[in-house]
Amino acid sequence: MDRQEVIISHDVRQTLTEAIERCPHDRLFVLTDETTLRLCWPVVSGLPCMMEAQMVTIGATDENKTLDSLVQVWTALQQGGATRHSLMVCLGGGMVTDLGGFAASTFKRGIAYINVPTTLLSMVDASVGGKTGINFGGLKNEIGVFNCSRSVILDSVFLRTLDDANLLSGYAEMLKHGLLSTTEAWAELLNFDLDGIDYGRLTDLVARSVKVKEGIVEADPTEQGIRKALNLGHTVGHAFESMAMAEGRTVLHGYAVAWGLVCELYLSVKRTGFPKDKFHQTVHFVREHYGTFAIDCKEYARLYELMTHDKKNTAGEVNFTLLGDVGDIRINQTASREEIDEMLDFYREG
Repeated sequence: MDRQEVIISHDVRQTLTEAIERCPHDRLFVLTDETTLRLCWPVVSGLPCMMEAQMVTIGATDENKTLDSLVQVWTALQQGGATRHSLMVCLGGGMVTDLGGFAASTFKRGIAYINVPTTLLSMVDASVGGKTGINFGGLKNEIGVFNCSRSVILDSVFLRTLDDANLLSGYAEMLKHGLLSTTEAWAELLNFDLDGIDYGRLTDLVARSVKVKEGIVEADPTEQGIRKALNLGHTVGHAFESMAMAEGRTVLHGYAVAWGLVCELYLSVKRTGFPKDKFHQTVHFVREHYGTFAIDCKEYARLYELMTHDKKNTAGEVNFTLLGDVGDIRINQTASREEIDEMLDFYREG
């Protein structure tokens, strides 16, 4: 898998123009969802390079990260005369970059695409690293491929369009990257003022967060080993997210990851010796900012069943990424059903 170009931009109009110029193409398509069409497309719509772009717009939110939306994009590409030499710009959050990347990667066996993430979550997670896909059969990211975009353009101008919930959703992935890197990075994230945001400082934190992910992805592009580190918080988080989706109480991905971090750090304390003081500080931060996803002990069996579908699993065992300490990554860790129930008890009862 080719290494993608990640650009920290301070002028998205100029940066996007240059990125498109580096990708010779016969036709240009721009994918948005209904929200980014309204809030983000005006930022770049007047560019000369966009004058002949064909717009493709799908429904917003993760509920639309579906096969139906994928078919909608494929159909628009086909009817718009796209060839193997066409280019698509994915302008939006993680749902748009995941689904758009998958559509581009599979249409005519693959056309080039550029990601312009517009949410904090997509900047530090979904748009970087080449994972693409859709939800399927009630499960998160069940169908997809590894295929990097030509460029990822990160510009804080879009962060000012976010509400608090979507900002926090992305911040949870940054916290995960902090836990995977250094105590200093983790502590700085816990102490960043989320009530009075310094966007310049946030941009610096985003750049550092992306470097953590890039380093891991470069070492293991197709998740055969250390890239599984990036699943910290996700085995349980995806189970929460899938259950919420099935029950019609959809939650933001980053919130599910934050709740998953609480659970998987609990297992880390029990199984791999993660320091209790850092555990309690992280749990306090998550509960203060993200609250708690309401579950009943009667739902443990369903959550466990959802965890068994996680793509990291081998030989029928639920596979976790745990930590011995901040930056001390332990992939391919398992836990018994009893330990998982105990973990959920802690999460539910504190």
